[in-house]
Amino acid sequence: MKKNVKIILAVGIAAITVAVLLIFILKTAGGSLDVIGRESIASFDAVLKAIPGRVKPDERNGGWSLEAPDGTMRFIWSENYAKSAQHDVMLELDAQPFVDAGLDPAKLPANYASYDGMLMVGAKLGSDELTYSGEPTPLAAYEQIVAKYRSSINYHTALDHYGVKLGDGNMFEWAKNLEKNTVANADQDKDIVFVLNPEPLIAAGVDPAKVEGWAYAEVSVEENGKPVNVYKFLKPYNIR
Repeated sequence: MKKNVKIILAVGIAAITVAVLLIFILKTAGGSLDVIGRESIASFDAVLKAIPGRVKPDERNGGWSLEAPDGTMRFIWSENYAKSAQHDVMLELDAQPFVDAGLDPAKLPANYASYDGMLMVGAKLGSDELTYSGEPTPLAAYEQIVAKYRSSINYHTALDHYGVKLGDGNMFEWAKNLEKNTVANADQDKDIVFVLNPEPLIAAGVDPAKVEGWAYAEVSVEENGKPVNVYKFLKPYNIR
């Protein structure tokens, strides 16, 4: 009997200890265990503030866009998923480098669109009628992604980047810290990066060695919690 009492007491003390630790973690994390989601908002805000002239409303898709410094591509995120049609998060990019490298746009899969010399690729996150406590802003629209579709937010350890998954291996990434890669303890020279899965483009005729302005490189990504090396088309920019 005494042994059982001791076991019960030990279990009770362990449970209390775990509860106290959880409360402490929650408080130090600002009320949330989701450090990646929370910190991605702050770092995305820093990116928006670093290039305010490149952040604009997107009339075609009913949301916001962040344009690359050279004007050849944009990251676009919707303001209201109930009103967006094909995609809620997407990349729009100049098609010409890929056409010059052999692309036949008619052979691209359904998640791609081709129009006016541009390519668009992205993902439909949902059909929610999003509501805002105040006026919708670019940052508030991003916060909706974190709140409602957290699985779409990624952290890329090697580059010390946060990112939005755009489906089928496509990404838009930005630096956790615009000054420093805190993982490599080095200057951060890739503040934003547009990332494309090369496989559908190659299947549609693209010779990856001939795509001007894009790097075709092997990068480390996490799949099912394990690092693997895969090839991507990459276009990084330093925005500072």
